[in-house]
Amino acid sequence: MSVNHLKKTGLLILEMSEVHWPELAQIYKEGIATGFATFEKEIPSYEQWNKNHISCCRLVALSNDNVSGWAALSPVSGRCVYGGVAEVSIYIAEAARGLGIGYLLMEELIAASENAGFWTLQSGIFPENKASIKLHEKAGFRFLGRRERVGQLDGVWKDNVLFERRSKIVGIE
Repeated sequence: MSVNHLKKTGLLILEMSEVHWPELAQIYKEGIATGFATFEKEIPSYEQWNKNHISCCRLVALSNDNVSGWAALSPVSGRCVYGGVAEVSIYIAEAARGLGIGYLLMEELIAASENAGFWTLQSGIFPENKASIKLHEKAGFRFLGRRERVGQLDGVWKDNVLFERRSKIVGIE
């Protein structure tokens, strides 16, 4: 992303650190409250969250020194053959939704993932989460299919729609 673009948007995208956790946790809590961002019901501790996410490719979007959104990757499997495949998590603060921050974060996450050697990014999204579906499509992810009744949230079976983005520069040999 160009410095000029960042100046125009007033947004700064940085590598995430533990110091950002309180704001990230609040944004995650807002996502949980929507009922269509995650199956999680409670915010994990930083230690648990850190354990479940890949140490590289963790980004925060800062606007006026406040975290407006975050993105991170999780491994899809412990098997080495899937070492270049990761699952996307992207959350935008309620007050910052609809401003294009998700797309800017996703662009940076894709670039960071390719720099780290990932060849496939995937996402499982609740069908009701139209904004996330639109974001993934805009960022070049393709629809793969639907997993019906993959899990329950508050006693209600939920589907997931699956999206994938293959790198055009990593894993093409």
